[in-house]
Amino acid sequence: MHAFDVLADPVRRRILELLADGEMSAGAVADAVRAEFGISQPGVSQHLKVLRENGFATVRSEGTRRLYAVDSEPLRDIDAWLDRFRRYWTPHLDALATELARGRRERRLRGTDEPPRSTP
Repeated sequence: MHAFDVLADPVRRRILELLADGEMSAGAVADAVRAEFGISQPGVSQHLKVLRENGFATVRSEGTRRLYAVDSEPLRDIDAWLDRFRRYWTPHLDALATELARGRRERRLRGTDEPPRSTP
């Protein structure tokens, strides 16, 4: 399965978001995902299996628990692929950062944290 096919599913993206905060047991992942998406524990297990088999997640046993974590290698591959497209949004983000810095500087010079009022 291609990396973008794996990430196309919102449940799998959410599982990766949860795992990005640190290792989690399969049960904790299932509880969180069931609460948000209303899918069964076997359904969550299938999503974890897809992530594991495609290299996005690792699993290790600790007693009777299975602990999942993010494997960053496929994410680095996606990041490398996206690199050729960054030129489309990087200048816009740089311009936004410049405008935000300009606004902070203006507020600092005025001695207030309030944003400037816009006039109609």
